[in-house]
Amino acid sequence: MSEQEQYSEGKRIAFVILDRFSMIAFSSVIEPLRLANRLIGKEYYTWKTYSLDGNPVTASNGVEISVQSSIRELEDADVTLLCTGLDVERLPVDPELGKRLRRLNAMGRTYGAICTGSYLLARYHLLDGRRCTIHWENLRSLREEFPDVEVRADIFAIDRNCITCAGGMASMDMMLRLIAIQHGAHLAHEIAEVSLYQNIRSGESAQRHDAEARTGISNAKILDAVRIMDLHIEDPLSCQQLAMTVSLSPRQLERLFRRHFNCTPGQYYLRLRLETARDLLRRTGRPVLDVALACGFASTSHFTKCYRERFSCTPTEERQTYQWGSDAAGARQAVR
Repeated sequence: MSEQEQYSEGKRIAFVILDRFSMIAFSSVIEPLRLANRLIGKEYYTWKTYSLDGNPVTASNGVEISVQSSIRELEDADVTLLCTGLDVERLPVDPELGKRLRRLNAMGRTYGAICTGSYLLARYHLLDGRRCTIHWENLRSLREEFPDVEVRADIFAIDRNCITCAGGMASMDMMLRLIAIQHGAHLAHEIAEVSLYQNIRSGESAQRHDAEARTGISNAKILDAVRIMDLHIEDPLSCQQLAMTVSLSPRQLERLFRRHFNCTPGQYYLRLRLETARDLLRRTGRPVLDVALACGFASTSHFTKCYRERFSCTPTEERQTYQWGSDAAGARQAVR
């Protein structure tokens, strides 16, 4: 089946919205459909919103929205998208949601996720053997927890009847791509113009600015060193190895890091590994030892010592504090 044939009848869209979803991602995926109907001159796309229980859901920005149904009424749709956001890893497994999504997949319907929803699809084994993407803040944790899933750092991915995007404005790019498949590039560009969205990106576009833009540093050697560090979190290189890869002596490399970062390459590298560890502690339920090993520490004792020096708490305390903060936020939502 060609790409155009697969999506030519994608009129009915189901949005399954979970608490703390990303408002910018949701708006950017639904507004192109509204504008497409307006420009086509008829209601080609229709959509329906669902929550787990049919009750209103609250976005990560605190705005509460009502939905039309609970997922128990999710029977059929041409495209079904999970809309999530913060703390997706801490959402409880909902067997009913998994059952409904697997049924749609068995029927050959298109399903997918925006922002962090790929994590839930992976939980339900709906990404097995498929390419996917997720917001860059969740890339490492998704790869660590589901090593058999092909996770890419693209802004969106389309693999047969599975579509995923990284959230934010990438939702707009993904929907414009689907609309272009169904109705041609002209309509997609018209929608982009009405939205004052000037540059439609392909799915393979990078999610983040390059290292130069993020650090404000233009020295090619130090940028290469930073990129290599990020690729070798689990198996950190020595300062000598790092210097050799960028064709510098260890002394030259240290001089560059002191000039640009006011620290040694080893100190910068350790900080990068510890920040990665903190992210994994907050976003996954993996044992502390697993997190330590994934970030290049040979033992929990060494990991804990370095972690306390950096963040003034142990890895276990970090996880407990972060969990408490999430639970407290949820309790405040429930009281309202």
